[in-house]
Amino acid sequence: MLKITGLQKRYKGYSVLRDLNMNVEKGDVYGFIGTNGCGKTTTMNIICNIIPKDSGAIAFECPDVKIGFLPESPALYGYMNGYEYLDYIGACCAYAGDIKARTAQVLAMTGMTGSADRLIKGYSRGMNQRIGIAAALYSSPDLLILDEPTSALDPEGRAEVMDIIQNLAATGATIILCTHILADIERVANKVGILRNGVMAVEGTIQDIKRKFAVGNALHIKLRHAPADDDPLRTMEYVERSEIWHGGVTLYARPHVSEAEFFYKTISTLHTHRIVPESIEFKRLTLEQIYIGINNGALDGKRDFDAPGIPGAHSLPMQHGRDDL
Repeated sequence: MLKITGLQKRYKGYSVLRDLNMNVEKGDVYGFIGTNGCGKTTTMNIICNIIPKDSGAIAFECPDVKIGFLPESPALYGYMNGYEYLDYIGACCAYAGDIKARTAQVLAMTGMTGSADRLIKGYSRGMNQRIGIAAALYSSPDLLILDEPTSALDPEGRAEVMDIIQNLAATGATIILCTHILADIERVANKVGILRNGVMAVEGTIQDIKRKFAVGNALHIKLRHAPADDDPLRTMEYVERSEIWHGGVTLYARPHVSEAEFFYKTISTLHTHRIVPESIEFKRLTLEQIYIGINNGALDGKRDFDAPGIPGAHSLPMQHGRDDL
């Protein structure tokens, strides 16, 4: 769908984008994240041909690609109602079909049918975002770009907008979603790009990124008994070290023991000794911890996806999850 290679942009001598590479496949919901000022909005403006690039290549799958763009603060005409505004959008984009029918369709898609006869100046911030998404969807774009669509929304408004994005994703839409709310990224995105200082620090599926930054193989096992020093789990040949905590134990595999092998051996030991755990799960960094670690330099985004662990990652707090069981 979209491939960016070596993209560069300077403002008054300052390099905002420095050799940016980015790859968005058809059907991706691509979470584009980074700190303020790292170049996210500049990238989106260049993709939409709002501003020129200095150098680099932007290649689309088809030459006549249609892009729908929702900026962070969409400029809407408060003296119009929802119907009038979207009819106007249809005329501006020279919509070839029935404009009235398409307006009704995008209003229904964004849950705004019941409010479309009200003046936009009386809309809430969440309603403004939904009308903005409806406008971005009007021409049935091949690529939908959303810049901070849930910024400054209350929890209800944010949930409504995320439901719209999730429904669009279910239809196979290709979406670039830029947001600082990483829980939203984890909810709807299948791929993530973390931008740092104008370059792509890391890009890949969420599962691949979490595997990439795995702190070795570690299993977090909740037990119904307090494990002793000679507990069979702690004395397995595959275990390099273990940590006892209230209600369970965390086992760390020896180097070069695969995740699958470690999990199988642990399950076999539990079965052999008739130990029934309350839960067993791999220990992972969250996407938020990875994002923070990359931006503060604790994690190196240049490591390969098969890297067994990341130096310095031990300094980050951990979360336990079932990402890859």
